[in-house]
Amino acid sequence: MLRPLSTAVAAALFLPLLASTARADSAAVDLDEVVVTGTRTEVPLVDSLVPAQVIDRAAIERSQARDLIELLRGRAGVDIGNTGGRGKLSSLYLRGAESDHVLVLVDGVKFGSATAGMPAIQDLPVAQIERIEIIRGPRSSLYGSEAIGGVIQIFTRGGEADGLSPYATVGGGSHGSRDASAGFDYRGERGWIGAHGGYDSTDGINACRGSGTLFQGCFADEPDDDGYRNVSLNLRGGFRINDATTLEGNFLNAAGDNEFDGSWTNRSKTLQQVTGAQLRYAPEGGRIGLSAALGRSKDQSDDYQGDAFVSSLDTRRDSASVQADVKLAAAHSLSVGVDYSNDRVDGTTGYTVDDRDNTGVFLAYSGSAGRHRFQASVRNDDNEQFGNHLTGGLGWGLSFDNGLRLNATLGTGFKAPTFNDLYYPGSESPWLQPEESRSLNLGLSQFSERFHWSFDVYESRIDNLIVFVYPPPDFLGVGSNIDEARIRGAELTFGTSFAGFDLSTQLSHVDPRDRSGGANDGNVLARRARSTGRVDLDREFGPLRAGITVQGAGSRYDNAANTARLGGYATTDLRLEYAFHRDWSLLARASNVFDREYETVAWYYQPGREYHVVLRWRPAR
Repeated sequence: MLRPLSTAVAAALFLPLLASTARADSAAVDLDEVVVTGTRTEVPLVDSLVPAQVIDRAAIERSQARDLIELLRGRAGVDIGNTGGRGKLSSLYLRGAESDHVLVLVDGVKFGSATAGMPAIQDLPVAQIERIEIIRGPRSSLYGSEAIGGVIQIFTRGGEADGLSPYATVGGGSHGSRDASAGFDYRGERGWIGAHGGYDSTDGINACRGSGTLFQGCFADEPDDDGYRNVSLNLRGGFRINDATTLEGNFLNAAGDNEFDGSWTNRSKTLQQVTGAQLRYAPEGGRIGLSAALGRSKDQSDDYQGDAFVSSLDTRRDSASVQADVKLAAAHSLSVGVDYSNDRVDGTTGYTVDDRDNTGVFLAYSGSAGRHRFQASVRNDDNEQFGNHLTGGLGWGLSFDNGLRLNATLGTGFKAPTFNDLYYPGSESPWLQPEESRSLNLGLSQFSERFHWSFDVYESRIDNLIVFVYPPPDFLGVGSNIDEARIRGAELTFGTSFAGFDLSTQLSHVDPRDRSGGANDGNVLARRARSTGRVDLDREFGPLRAGITVQGAGSRYDNAANTARLGGYATTDLRLEYAFHRDWSLLARASNVFDREYETVAWYYQPGREYHVVLRWRPAR
């Protein structure tokens, strides 16, 4: 199935020689770093059998990224299509899969629209994020629908340090951008609490350059600046009931006001809201741990043409889960759990069906013997509309000397059609079937206190991939399950610290092909760049830190017929951070310093050269 695998893995064998030439003065990776998303239990990052990446708060602040799009763009396996700058509709493609094949969790709660199926990542404020875990590859055997391309889990802010930790920032820059944030965390002997607020706005750029023939561009010619505003609040708290039991809760509210170009609507007021609570029982030295969680994710949009109200849409996802983790032996564990979710749609748009339930039951095993690590998981999802779907995953790892390890994982996944796919008025397609996938990944990696690197090759085959076709005079399109899509790819990551520099390199190549046997057979799937990359280099000079990020992507096609080609691009960002006082820092950033013009979605502009300055107060501890 994977003809290029043997050559790619053989090439990876030379990477340790390259890595061994890097002389480091400090640790390039925290060998004690853990991830929870890949297995639903805590696992050291260095022991993860599935490709994983962690972006912590320190890395977020070091990047000076102003939104989640800037933070994620160019990272291993990640490609993003954006329709006109800050706050505009953005699609995230992970390993060449569809934008609704990525499961996004916020503090363990599924985040996203039940109608569109994809998360509004452009509305999640970076100021409220403590940590991000990116898992590349299918995880449906643990999470059910949507996790075909992978899982991204976002943890909101909540400091671990004892005592009081306050902070505040204020900033501004190009295109009338203004932002401020403030908050605190307090951790006592038995409890903790945190509150964080943020404001972010910009006058924006002209999002769209107009319209071409039918189904191109934004169907309007509005050459004006399209602004965006986001006001966010994040609350987290918890209490240790006794030595074995903890209760915690979280609340994230992000209210947006977004202007764009369009003939029907050109402004939307949005609300993204995530609420969750979790009860954990984990006695020290015990063999059994239990957890129960409740969550709600809300996506709301009120749409306007100028000041005139046009429509509203409110989707809600309620969830509940119970999980038990059992230590079978010193190096073997078992997890079993039940997940329940309910999706509901309200608003002015009428759907034939606007409510459905899903119940998933999963079993997962992980263990090790000598130099070998093993992982297996299986899950059955009972969907109210589409019945039962069984998914599974297998993983194996073999460790060598000097932190070198070979990994192999195999997984299946599925994605239930969204309410928009099935019942959007004017393009109803109730005959659609769930998408199903099978994926194989082979990887070689090495972690040490001086450097880390990984090289992965993979192939995914997706059956019943949902696409929309527009037979004249159909204006909204009709859904169709194409027979098959085949995605092959490779990813290389490398990080080290040397001579005071911190270096991170991430390169990806993906070949996503339509294998339907129809008119588009053999074509590249739309809006995915086949090559993406990102290099981050930072250096401290006493109280001054300087950094540069170069990221870019190759060409892509904007349509399934591969007749609309968008050229590749590369941008360079520069940043400085100066701690002029033990409690005060000044941050300055220049983005796209060479003022490159490019598009990731046809007809939609991307920002040119921009500047931004932030003053930060954070008392030293």
